[in-house]
Amino acid sequence: MSHALTLMQWLSPAFPVGAFAYSHGLEQVIADGSVTDADTLRTWLGDVLELGSGRADAVLLAAAYAVDDPTYVDATARAFAAGAERLKETDLQGRAFCDTARAVWEIEISGLTYPVGVGSAARAVGIPLDQTLPLYLHAFGSNLVSVAQRAMPLGQTDAQTVLAALSPVIARTARDAQKTPLAALSSTSFAADIAAMRHETLQPRIFRT
Repeated sequence: MSHALTLMQWLSPAFPVGAFAYSHGLEQVIADGSVTDADTLRTWLGDVLELGSGRADAVLLAAAYAVDDPTYVDATARAFAAGAERLKETDLQGRAFCDTARAVWEIEISGLTYPVGVGSAARAVGIPLDQTLPLYLHAFGSNLVSVAQRAMPLGQTDAQTVLAALSPVIARTARDAQKTPLAALSSTSFAADIAAMRHETLQPRIFRT
């Protein structure tokens, strides 16, 4: 039970990583009119989770969990970022996560990208990987559903319906990440990556990425 509570705390919206400030390019596709309702949001998020940066984060988290020194995994995460805003997002959230994990749980991590930081911290306190991965991905999806609620007409019931519909994708992506080596890291959600790059010049905008 203590492991589950710790993990829930780390991935809670109240944990001070500033996740609310990042849209992961979703603000751009909403502005473009590509995501307009619950159905298009569910499709976009499903692709990002299973084929794009959600899957990549899960593979990076699992790789960090498997090693004593995550330096190489962290460097890979930085090199893999599709653009400046994606790098900023994973760097700043990761630094904030590491700072809090070090201050509260005395985990010796610092300056890691977000998925690498979470994987390293979970290893340090003995939280099982098969618990960490799906909850990390659920938090990833939940934050983006919250972004959509602030950036487009999306009611609370529709938002929760979208998140519930993503559960099979989250579970499948988490399982696959556990058996995917770092050398097989990949992403094929090109439209989402391009949207994140285009967001760098979007005006006006609410979110940092």
